[in-house]
Amino acid sequence: MAAVQELIVDEAKIKKAVQSGIPLTITTFTLPHEVEVYIEKVLTLFLRQVNQENLRDYIVYCVQELAVNAKKANTKRVYFIERGLDMNNSKDYKEGIANFKQDTLNNLGYYLKLQKERGLYIKFILQNKKNTVYLEVRNNVEITKTELIRIHDKLARSRQYNSLEDALSQVLDDSEGAGLGLVIMVLMLKKMGLDEDNFDILGNGKETVARIVIPLEQTRVESLETLASKIVENVNSLPQFPDNIIAVQRLINDPRSEMTDIARKISMDPALTADLLKIVNSAQYMAAKKVDSISEAVKMVGMRGLKNLLYSYGTQKLLGDDTLDKKQLWEHSYKTAFYAYNLVKNFQKDRNLLEDAYVAGILHDMGKIIFSNVHPDLLAQIKNFCAAKNLPPSTFEDMAAGMNHAEIGALVSEKWNFPECLICAIRFHHDPLACPPEHLALVETVYLANIFCEYEKGGVSFDQIDDEVLGHFGVSSKKQIDILLDRLSVGFKREGS
Repeated sequence: MAAVQELIVDEAKIKKAVQSGIPLTITTFTLPHEVEVYIEKVLTLFLRQVNQENLRDYIVYCVQELAVNAKKANTKRVYFIERGLDMNNSKDYKEGIANFKQDTLNNLGYYLKLQKERGLYIKFILQNKKNTVYLEVRNNVEITKTELIRIHDKLARSRQYNSLEDALSQVLDDSEGAGLGLVIMVLMLKKMGLDEDNFDILGNGKETVARIVIPLEQTRVESLETLASKIVENVNSLPQFPDNIIAVQRLINDPRSEMTDIARKISMDPALTADLLKIVNSAQYMAAKKVDSISEAVKMVGMRGLKNLLYSYGTQKLLGDDTLDKKQLWEHSYKTAFYAYNLVKNFQKDRNLLEDAYVAGILHDMGKIIFSNVHPDLLAQIKNFCAAKNLPPSTFEDMAAGMNHAEIGALVSEKWNFPECLICAIRFHHDPLACPPEHLALVETVYLANIFCEYEKGGVSFDQIDDEVLGHFGVSSKKQIDILLDRLSVGFKREGS
């Protein structure tokens, strides 16, 4: 009963994963029935969130087929090892496969036990990214060339079948029990309007990866983008930056300007002066003594740091913190900024990146705050727009729930003439590997800082964090993250005290 208790589906976690593009991951060693049932429930809720519940039966079949094949591949590895046979040797392979099916069926529990002891897993990954569903089944044994050729041959032959009856009427090689299942899976893809090009199977050196790519309806993508643009165009409460900040920015960008000119201009704005001194005296800059002079503060922060201060200061002043929701969003943003700054400080040691990471962390979720600023009249206009275009009510609901908030924030940051690195940090903070390579280091830092904040709250689990990004920071285990987060959390609390 205890094992079943652990398999309760967390609907809130699934909803968050869909909205944020975070992968959902389920790992099992033996694929017992309760795990299959759990995967089916997760799939159902996930598809409901992306308005594709009509695909449920087809996708459930595909996942079950791929999971069973992955389990069978793991069983085959331990069977060959037990018999002292080399799967990459054609003679050994022929000898082993002759009795594999019967031998393992007769003693399946024993071979499943061996799989678990050797740590051979089946990993199910589900992700909604840029309105495309990526569905993967992985197992941590490398597929052999012989197996890959056989599978691709089955997939190629499946093109000739238009129905299950056609497939069953042909004589298929079923010596390993996987042929007909793959053909039926391709037929399932065809029923979804897809084909074998939406399916691939490959080895990455450590795992065998079976992947299905399901593009969601294009109209939905266009609808979300149109609504995001409409919000940006129509929110009158989001003007250009105030004249006094723009004036300081012009001075900073003028190569003829002296530090004293910039300090004098800032001093004319008491609120900006107070904020600059507050930041310079914070733990971020670690000043040896308290800084009281605005000229000294400007020298310490530097031109790049001062530019960043103006972006964050102006944004916060324009968007405000007059509601509980906004206060909580800014609190999350400050924590993300602190974590991002310290990730660079400890792992990257790049001064320019250090300054950019802090402000990018503060601004990464500005799209959510912008949506909370939308006037009720505009919300009514957007609902009417959805009705006029025959868009489903869920499109607006998704926007209100935070879907596409990164795009809204990026569009506004473009309107406010932010530098490209900050725009990318806002636009791609949930999808770092999609950003231009020249800004990847910054975007990955903000992504990791943001997801660390979510991980700390229990909103995401270790296996939902992109392992490629973790690898760039030299992190490979949950234990490393837990130790790192203990230090970051203590530092953030100390700065706020």
